[in-house]
Amino acid sequence: MTSIAFRVLQDRAEAEDVAQEVFLAYHRRHPADAPYAAAWLHSAAAHTALNTLRGRRRRERREAAEARLQQPNRPDPSRVLEDRERDQAVRAALARLPERAAAVLALRYSGLSYGEVASAMGVGINQIGTLLRRAEAAFRKEVSVP
Repeated sequence: MTSIAFRVLQDRAEAEDVAQEVFLAYHRRHPADAPYAAAWLHSAAAHTALNTLRGRRRRERREAAEARLQQPNRPDPSRVLEDRERDQAVRAALARLPERAAAVLALRYSGLSYGEVASAMGVGINQIGTLLRRAEAAFRKEVSVP
């Protein structure tokens, strides 16, 4: 029986554990002198070894998944560089815009509503849409110019 389990598991200690488990299961359920004992023990050894192997594989997959989750997400260096260059280009374009246009863009794209932008800028809420559209057009022109 141990040899059957060893062929499946390729681990002597695990094969011995499987054999012991199978013997105990047989002893609890069947008489020792049953005529089918050898066949039952061999079959049970094979099935128990296969279940042990499946359990090992599931555990390895689960542990690998947990290890991936615990690893800090390291950003791709080229992605970090691209993001940094894009941020610098945006800041440079905003710096070249008139102060009012840059302010309306910064306020609106930082999450403020039209009403909050209007209040901060000291203008009526009905003017914000026009100011924002003009500021966006000026910004696009600044970004597209080499």
